Amino acid sequence: MKILSSSLMGVFALTSLGQAAVYSLSGTISAAQEVPTNSSPGTGTILGTFDDATNLLTWNISFSDLTAPVTVMHFHGSAAPGTNAGVQVNIGSISGLSSPSAGSTTITPTQAAGLLNDLWYVNIHTSAFTGGEIRGQVQTALIPEPTSVALLGMAALGFMRRRRRK
Repeated sequence: MKILSSSLMGVFALTSLGQAAVYSLSGTISAAQEVPTNSSPGTGTILGTFDDATNLLTWNISFSDLTAPVTVMHFHGSAAPGTNAGVQVNIGSISGLSSPSAGSTTITPTQAAGLLNDLWYVNIHTSAFTGGEIRGQVQTALIPEPTSVALLGMAALGFMRRRRRK
């Protein structure tokens, strides 16, 4: 059983090397996150994914209760919360300015590094707040690859069986 458990752990280690990773994106969007903050009642959410093998970024942004029509939407980065940064992706030109706004684009490796370090934010600009009415920091989380999760589970079962036999 020791050999089986060791073999399973070895297979798990090898399958995780060189594999592409997919990350989920999420965040809440509000006027309180704007720099400077404002009194807008607008709110929103961002959901999406990022594939580090293809550098494909996808998003679905929804928002409501804005005080004026949307004029432009951007992903900005690289910036920590409360800090402004330059435009990385012009969302409006890709997917329109209505809610929900869904789209995708390929980003550069440098852009990916900022995104994966949670240094990007979404900014929705309106005619009432030309600098941005609502904003939300984008959070990323690794989505476990199913094969690796299954192999890890099999290895854990092997270790548990080994412990019971002693």
